[in-house]
Amino acid sequence: MAAPAHQDSWISSFLAAQAADLGAARNTQLAYGRDLQDFSEWLSKRGTSFMLAGRDQVESYLVFCDAQGLSKATRARRLSAIRQLYRFAHEEGWRDDNPALRIKGPGASQRLPGTLSLPEVERLLEAARITGRSPSERLRNCALVELLYATGMRVSELVGLPIAAVRGDPKMVLVKGKGDKERMVPLSTPARAAVRAWLTERDAQDEAARKLGKPASKQLCPGPGVDGHLTRQHFYLLIKDIAAQGGVDPNTVTPHTLRHAFATHLLAGGADLRVIQTLLGHADVATTEIYTHVLDEDLRRLVLTHHPLATPGKSEA
Repeated sequence: MAAPAHQDSWISSFLAAQAADLGAARNTQLAYGRDLQDFSEWLSKRGTSFMLAGRDQVESYLVFCDAQGLSKATRARRLSAIRQLYRFAHEEGWRDDNPALRIKGPGASQRLPGTLSLPEVERLLEAARITGRSPSERLRNCALVELLYATGMRVSELVGLPIAAVRGDPKMVLVKGKGDKERMVPLSTPARAAVRAWLTERDAQDEAARKLGKPASKQLCPGPGVDGHLTRQHFYLLIKDIAAQGGVDPNTVTPHTLRHAFATHLLAGGADLRVIQTLLGHADVATTEIYTHVLDEDLRRLVLTHHPLATPGKSEA
């Protein structure tokens, strides 16, 4: 079958096939249509076409897109549209090759984790002491937030912590993480104090349960769920309430945010990256290194704002 003479016919035929054969959603078709139209115009300005373009032209177009400031996600989508167009053209007999087939895409952008400043964490810790419907809940909430910030535990590790792990006022706590891998994490002085206060309350609760003939819970923070401890969902909502109580935007606070704060604040204090890796229970350093991007950004702003050679009155947004 002969290839269409006009670029627009290539695009319309391809999109019609996508809709008919693959059931492509309208929004997907519109996005691909815009992407291919942009590529078509770029080719035309350089005196070539879909029929004549080779791998070099496709790669040059992607470089052009990068220079235009397009995100990695957008560039990856455009390459996907071009690759699928040429696959369709090959199947239709319009071309005997796919010039975009072996081109490596830009990949997905690495998302920087949200984090909290030290003053924000301090406000959260103070708010945890006064958030709760009873003195018992307030002691528990304080212990949970202190533990999370002191250790960088995952929320599932935190809520599932057995009471035996913190008996005896330990300076280190054994945590069972993903894949049942165990690691030791240190407890700060404030965290140990908060845990001691909560354990006193927990022991009183257990004693009251025994007098009623009920078994004592083995969980640090008992809950009515199937696993017998406070659920991740409950703690997620709880940390939002604590944030609101402390005057910190709840939209910026999650259990994972405190985990990030633990890592970035340790790095800012001079801790070794491999130490952070071990404490977080990460599989490799590459996973942990994302925290350094947050730290580097803060340092860059500090220098650009306060360095004596910085432009007066000019700061980085």
